[in-house]
Amino acid sequence: MPGHDPASLPAAPVLLERRFELADEAATNTFGARFAHALESLRAQESGQSAGSTQKNPVSESAASSVVPFNGLHVQLFGDLGAGKTSLVRASLRALGHPGRVRSPTYTLVEPYTVSTASGELQLYHFDLYRFSDPAEWADAGFREYFAQGAVCLVEWPQRAGGLLGVPDLVFQLEPGRDGEGRVLTAYAYSASGKACLERC
Repeated sequence: MPGHDPASLPAAPVLLERRFELADEAATNTFGARFAHALESLRAQESGQSAGSTQKNPVSESAASSVVPFNGLHVQLFGDLGAGKTSLVRASLRALGHPGRVRSPTYTLVEPYTVSTASGELQLYHFDLYRFSDPAEWADAGFREYFAQGAVCLVEWPQRAGGLLGVPDLVFQLEPGRDGEGRVLTAYAYSASGKACLERC
């Protein structure tokens, strides 16, 4: 079953779109680290801290000048089975300092994580809605409260919830690369916080 079709993507204005070539696992891990650093940069700017002196991808002047309060981040991941959605989440969590296993939440539906970073504790929730057969299951599961806690919510197979998830801050769309080599990640920002995060990736 396809991971998405164009109609599945949010019907909202895209504030920023960027494309990343992920040639192999190392490239996926590198992007995960860049995404993790972007999250930390957003959180640190709120408290006036530095996101780290070993920053590999300096924030552009335009990104640095647009201070956006961090109230959590809602990220939806689209892609076929085996496209690398869970691998990307795993790479991001490891880069944020999570030392343990990162399980696919296919059967548990959600896996919670708490990571300690330079900006303080960060709550992350990794969802996989593949097993949903009806969007009403999203409402029945009681997951909506997770999105109102200032946490980072990473959602695989968001289309299974219909429009009940609302418009995300970011969409990561993963597709096979040219000639089947590697993957291509197209990122779309739909909010000011999503745009600020993507500018830092």
